[in-house]
Amino acid sequence: MLDREGFRPNVGIILLNAQNEVWWGKRVREHSWQFPQGGIKYGETPEQAMYRELEEEIGLRQEHVKIVGRTRDWLRYEVPDHFIKREIRGHYRGQKQIWFLLRMVARDSEVNLRLTDHPEFDAWRWHDYWVPLDVVIEFKRDVYQRALQELSRFLSWPAHAGQERRHTPRYLRQPHPQRAQQPAPQVVAVEPQCVVVQELVLAPGKS
Repeated sequence: MLDREGFRPNVGIILLNAQNEVWWGKRVREHSWQFPQGGIKYGETPEQAMYRELEEEIGLRQEHVKIVGRTRDWLRYEVPDHFIKREIRGHYRGQKQIWFLLRMVARDSEVNLRLTDHPEFDAWRWHDYWVPLDVVIEFKRDVYQRALQELSRFLSWPAHAGQERRHTPRYLRQPHPQRAQQPAPQVVAVEPQCVVVQELVLAPGKS
């Protein structure tokens, strides 16, 4: 389904956790990472297409998320000719997308990359909101930047780059690891000082 200009209607999904980190997926058998996205079928609204793609690509249902916001209008990108099938060259130009910003209200364990026989992703992780655009295929980078910028106004606190939280990617055949809680460093530092002070106070002095 193409519009008059040759663009296919599509939805993009930016999924947040409680820390305003975004769901970042690695494409199957590739080294590129991206957000979930997919085409709008005939008769679907953008919101209906978004929920369908959300379930097909990462296994989450409507009750697992809350809509935080969406882009006001379509964001377009053109696809280079060598990525277009020969039979539709000259008719198909690229994608026009409505982007949704969602808040995940379920546990990480609800994510299921193998819900369909043809998964889009084989690993995923949480990433700081401002994702590195150099790992996004070049012709999509401008749309990613515009979508992130427009939707950032819905965040409850500003999302800043530069202090990235590193998370272990979660793979198709690997159970999700539990995040270990690190002991507070100030307790470790203070304890030996207390012992030293105690010895000095209790030790009998020599005249």
